[in-house]
Amino acid sequence: MKNKKEGSLLLGLVALLTVVVIVAVVGIIALRPEKMLIQGEAEAAEYRVSGKVPGRIEMYLYEEGEQVRKGDTLVVIYSPEVEAKKAQALAARNMAEAVNQKAKNGAQQEQITGAYELYQKALAGEEIYRKSFERVQRLYDKGVVSLQKRDETEAQYKAASATVRAAKSQYDMAVAGARKEDKAAAEAQVARVDGILKEIAAAEAERYLLSPCDGEVSELFPKVGELVGQGSPVMSIVDLTDVWFTFAVREDMLSEFAVGSVIETKIPALGDKVYPLTVTHIKAMGTYATWRTTKQNGGYDVRTFDVKCRPLTTIPELRPGMTALVMEK
Repeated sequence: MKNKKEGSLLLGLVALLTVVVIVAVVGIIALRPEKMLIQGEAEAAEYRVSGKVPGRIEMYLYEEGEQVRKGDTLVVIYSPEVEAKKAQALAARNMAEAVNQKAKNGAQQEQITGAYELYQKALAGEEIYRKSFERVQRLYDKGVVSLQKRDETEAQYKAASATVRAAKSQYDMAVAGARKEDKAAAEAQVARVDGILKEIAAAEAERYLLSPCDGEVSELFPKVGELVGQGSPVMSIVDLTDVWFTFAVREDMLSEFAVGSVIETKIPALGDKVYPLTVTHIKAMGTYATWRTTKQNGGYDVRTFDVKCRPLTTIPELRPGMTALVMEK
């Protein structure tokens, strides 16, 4: 009877110890802090396609989701202002070229002939007044005519000589053509209009918007026929070969995300496969991302950092915006 009581007591003690151990293990497991799940998302380089020329969307050559190559024409913009400026510049170019050609060619042959005839006429008149002055001078020396008559004849002779010089100058100018300054000014006017034409040609080329990279059309902004201003985005291109992940990590966990270190992530949209990433950049986020503490237990405010990671291998089917998960070690 005594042995039976002792056996029951021992069995109860063992059961009690077992319950205590189970409770202790459960408590340890329950009180052990859970590993934190860090969530991020995939991002890719995105290019906004915009033009320098205002106008209306005439046509899209690619739709959303289509693949494009660098240099492909994506959008055609209709801009009547460019066409109007081109017509004005062409008219100004023709006018400037005509003025420049006139300056190079000089006076017409009829003008040269007319100037020569006037020059010869002035020479003939000068000869007549020279002879008259010489006769009057001889008569004056003999005392036949008065000093006034002699002075009047001399003045007429000098005036005729001045007329000869003026006619000779006009004839020389007609033969030589325009002055070199006038020729230079005409050539400069042609060059100025040519510069305007080049500017218009550049603006005309801007009517055709080209793809800045290989990628995929992710979004079209205005509709065909809508007006777009200078520099307004028209289309968005995503380069799926230039992708990375961003995670918001508290600073007390940054030791696991040192620059250059390798971490592993899961992408729920792509299944349970684990993908290796390398940490490339760490940047502090704004004060809005600071974890506040009451400081009653001697704690401190914890900042949050933006951690940028790039995949070590190509991840097929990865799309910008997909969620990525990293478990705390």
